[in-house]
Amino acid sequence: MIRRALLPSFAALALAACAVPPPKPLPQPAPPPAPAPTPEPAPHIRDFSIARAEFVRSTAQRFAIPAAQIEAVLAKAQIREPIINAMSRPAEAKPWRDYRPIFIQPKRIDGGRAFLAANREALQRAEDKYGVPKEIVTAILGVETSYGGNKGSYPVIDALYTLAFAYPRSGDPAKAERENKREAFFRDELAQLFALGKEEGFDIATLKGSYAGAMGWGQFMPSSYRDYAVDGDGDGKRDLFNDLDDVFASVANYFAKKGGWQANGPVMARATRDASAADFANPGNAVTLDQSIASLSALGYRATYADNVRIDGRMPATLITLDGAAGPEYWIVYNNFKAITTYNISRLYASAVYQLAERIAGRDPDPA
Repeated sequence: MIRRALLPSFAALALAACAVPPPKPLPQPAPPPAPAPTPEPAPHIRDFSIARAEFVRSTAQRFAIPAAQIEAVLAKAQIREPIINAMSRPAEAKPWRDYRPIFIQPKRIDGGRAFLAANREALQRAEDKYGVPKEIVTAILGVETSYGGNKGSYPVIDALYTLAFAYPRSGDPAKAERENKREAFFRDELAQLFALGKEEGFDIATLKGSYAGAMGWGQFMPSSYRDYAVDGDGDGKRDLFNDLDDVFASVANYFAKKGGWQANGPVMARATRDASAADFANPGNAVTLDQSIASLSALGYRATYADNVRIDGRMPATLITLDGAAGPEYWIVYNNFKAITTYNISRLYASAVYQLAERIAGRDPDPA
């Protein structure tokens, strides 16, 4: 009712506005200036000029690259705070119950099956030569780059420069050794990037990759690219950005040469735990194969396998425990599991790669 009572007055005002010329507009005060945008937090930058100069000198000497050329490339490199943030929150810090669904899910499984079907012949050639199953190579590409869909958008030079010189230090003496090793690792990878550019004819300032400086379909670090990339199709180049024959052969070669992959060998198998079994101490990420099926069985942990799988009870193995959604999961792992951890030391990563590979192949990796 209130709305209806107002209608006549609105109509009268509208008619009056049509009958007389509009008044001249009054001068309006100038709008207040827009607030200045809040600047992004400045990266945690130490004075690394001395370390940088030493890096240029040593890299020039080590790889016979003119120091001026190295300086010219580094002059374009930027310290990027998002890289520091991403390195501080790796997915591998999640528990298995949260990490697993990132990779063991229908879209990635179906995508892997389609990718394997489309590239079966080239993947089979790599398997025949290096002994690494095509589903393992496919799963690596699925975990690393979603089958080439996300190869990284960070300039590789920025990622390595940031991590080599500007990653924050805690100031805690107990962490100093680890922080020194991290810096040394990324400074070496930055130097290796310059060597890679020289050897392969890359303009390294244009390369894109992950926040950690990994590149291409298989996300090889520069040192791994130099050491393990191979020419899979005989065209005289090692192209891990565009040539899938090179990609498949290089991932398989990496596992064979660095990981010591054993053709037709086991990777991991679910284990049951006796009620009386003591906890199995296996801290950290490094996998030490100091047990066997027989010794683990004596401790109360027994492997479960598909009916057609037979494993030598004396084969080197160990036990890992994963924090699953339904409680602890016990897995016996072997040399080929350890081989996957040479790609990424995380046990969660190796578990995800294997379990994704098994599902791509149409097998159940968890018969428990």
